[in-house]
Amino acid sequence: MRKIAVHMIILAVLFAVSLPSAADKRSDAYGYVDNSLKTLTNFANDPNMQWFRKHVRRAKGILIIPTVLKAGFIFGGSGGTGVLLRREASTGWSYSAIDEWSCPAFYSMGSVTFGLQIGGEAAEVILLVMTQRGMDAMLTTKAQLGADMSVAAGPVGAGAQAATVDILQFSRSKGVFGGLTVEGSIIEPRGSLNKAYYGKTVSPLDILVRRTVSNAHAYRLRAKLASLH
Repeated sequence: MRKIAVHMIILAVLFAVSLPSAADKRSDAYGYVDNSLKTLTNFANDPNMQWFRKHVRRAKGILIIPTVLKAGFIFGGSGGTGVLLRREASTGWSYSAIDEWSCPAFYSMGSVTFGLQIGGEAAEVILLVMTQRGMDAMLTTKAQLGADMSVAAGPVGAGAQAATVDILQFSRSKGVFGGLTVEGSIIEPRGSLNKAYYGKTVSPLDILVRRTVSNAHAYRLRAKLASLH
């Protein structure tokens, strides 16, 4: 009986200790969605992003990274976490524009570079997934931009390349680095954030394709995407 009581106390302590971590993950997940909405709004209001606004509804999906941090001296790197939403074209009159967009799945993007580089940069980045090949790569456990899927910078030159490129990169940044490129970056799902946001273990396929889970908190982000044309 004493052993049972001790085990019960240990389990209770472990459960209590685990609560802040789970709560923190949930808070982080909600924060990424909220910040993604802010980033999407910034792009929608930017006069330089006219091509982006007009072609969002043609994309297979959209990856929004609210903050990509890049820094380095000789060795450098960049990375950030954001959300991927998949678009499924309307199949009937009762299918609303909001319903075209899935709920978000959480992803990270990161890279390591080598060379003479001094300074730092923070950027908002949006990747438009323009082809099924690009979306299929996103749905794998890990994919590399430029290797598993082609990537090009937009909006400059986007009109010429949009028909063939898998991913179009749009960024708004300030910093010492002249320009931010995501080619070579690794993109992979953040399972812990997906679990925290939906309350159970789910895969990107569950969220983006099968749509077996949802979260009402994502409605404003999905509505904002639906409003762009």
